[in-house]
Amino acid sequence: MPEIIDLSQEIYSGMPVFSRLPEVKITMHISHEEWEGITDSDNPSPSVNKLELGEHTGTHVDAFNHMAPQYREQSIDTMPLSMFYTEGICLDLSHKGLSELIEIEDLQKALDKDKLEIHKGDTVLIYTDHYRRTFGTDAWAQGPGINADAARWLGDHQIAAFGVETMNPGVRKVSNKEVHHICGELGFTHYENMINLYKLIEHGRFRFIALPLKIRGGTGSPVQGDCI
Repeated sequence: MPEIIDLSQEIYSGMPVFSRLPEVKITMHISHEEWEGITDSDNPSPSVNKLELGEHTGTHVDAFNHMAPQYREQSIDTMPLSMFYTEGICLDLSHKGLSELIEIEDLQKALDKDKLEIHKGDTVLIYTDHYRRTFGTDAWAQGPGINADAARWLGDHQIAAFGVETMNPGVRKVSNKEVHHICGELGFTHYENMINLYKLIEHGRFRFIALPLKIRGGTGSPVQGDCI
């Protein structure tokens, strides 16, 4: 059996989310005891839970209509599934610190170090070790991210997507908004809040799978990201 590496965060009540996004709340909607008409149970067990969360919760993918208003018709349910089932590589940028920009030269050096190439249709994962270092701390929102030139360089390689461990693909209030706009313009997307990317360093090429929920008009979707 091939090894499957889980790249997705756990979803739970009160988990860290991007500022101004809905808080995550998971509550018991109905118990097994309620189904059976049992009224004196001291420890009811959930039969159905109620989930309250935003589309951009935990490990998720952005739809094009999230990038800018001119892409409003390109919601997550219109994007081809082939974008989410690709070949992939992972680049080691773990030397980058808080709020530090990742530039074209950094990406090229990472490719050269591990003798990798970007192919058309790839998903390029960017390992910074930011999740293990800062998740659940005040520094979690201050991750490194790519700059606009690096985003355009990735798009020029005709990738399907790139993925990061951070809550945003660029550095907040520096490059993040422009990176989103470039993704929309060049027709590729990105994943945020990934985990376990350290397991992919020196792994070579792999199969990447991260299918979104089919949300009508959705601006993104949580995913179960895996690589084989």
